[in-house]
Amino acid sequence: MAEYAIASVPGDGIGPEVVREGLKVLSAAGEVFGFRSRVTHYPYGAEHYLKTGEELPSKGFDEMKQHSAILLGAIGDPRIEVGKLERAIIAGMRWGLDLYVNLRPVKLYDARFCPLKDKTPDDIDFVVVRENTEDAYAGPFGFMKKGTQDEIAIQEMVYTRKGVERVIRFAYDLCRKRNDQRRLTLVDKANACRAQDLWTRAFAEVGREYPEIQQDHGYVDATCMWFLNKPEYYDTIVTTNLFGDIITDLGAALQGGMGIAASGNIHPGKVSMFEPIHGSAPKYAGKNAANPIATVAAIAMMLDYLGEAKAGAAIDAAIRTLLTSGKVKSLSAGVHRTDEIGDWVVEEIRRSRG
Repeated sequence: MAEYAIASVPGDGIGPEVVREGLKVLSAAGEVFGFRSRVTHYPYGAEHYLKTGEELPSKGFDEMKQHSAILLGAIGDPRIEVGKLERAIIAGMRWGLDLYVNLRPVKLYDARFCPLKDKTPDDIDFVVVRENTEDAYAGPFGFMKKGTQDEIAIQEMVYTRKGVERVIRFAYDLCRKRNDQRRLTLVDKANACRAQDLWTRAFAEVGREYPEIQQDHGYVDATCMWFLNKPEYYDTIVTTNLFGDIITDLGAALQGGMGIAASGNIHPGKVSMFEPIHGSAPKYAGKNAANPIATVAAIAMMLDYLGEAKAGAAIDAAIRTLLTSGKVKSLSAGVHRTDEIGDWVVEEIRRSRG
């Protein structure tokens, strides 16, 4: 029987509650599909930082590197400077593990949850491949004359040929096997951000190796418009770190909100990290009110990555069945209990045994 070592970092706010439900689903999937998960919990987040001053210590990070995968809940606490722990822990793992792909499926399960009129699950089913280690997030930044009327703030966009080409190649490979549509859209703003011409050239050059893929291009502002006007057009998208961060939040809204949106931070063949894309939502912390479906979907992505494709597909099917059954009245926090939704998903997975 296969066994997977999972590093769990529940983090802050609602993180521990949604991770609890995700791990409950993981355990049920293991029972049904015949694998084991050995979970090690790591305390890194706001409470740990306030007690010890540690953000992401090298000893703990070195231990996490030895696991099969990492599950992250959420990071962020109003008692701590905005971005301090997020950059240390989330970005620290992305850079430290070189997780150069941020994979974000955008999938509508039930038309009730889509804010767009007359759109169905057939219309919204695409995936965004976001570069995850470069751009403005990794670029040099700083301030001059801080706090004065003459203050200057600078942050650079940084792209490397290696970084751009490898994520574009990943996107072409994914597009090739995803479905029969085989359309890959590059989203950039190369007409205004001229450094992104590197993306345009690399996309075309790598694309010569994939003649069966329809190569498409859109500027980020126009893409946001088309997400609302014609989301059914999109199949696979590849884009920069900054623009990917923005358009995937818009994608989450199309599928029903942040509470249902999951992501994988991936380096193919190496330990990777999976998480819901929502924040820590401190006002709901400890109330058993947060929607855990995004974390459950992240578990499905993690299992698919680990080679347990049937288990991942069963979790995805369980989410679909649950959301189309009418049991879930709303995806907003507070409408259903966190553990109630987790139990419903587990019930659906166990039904798949038969």
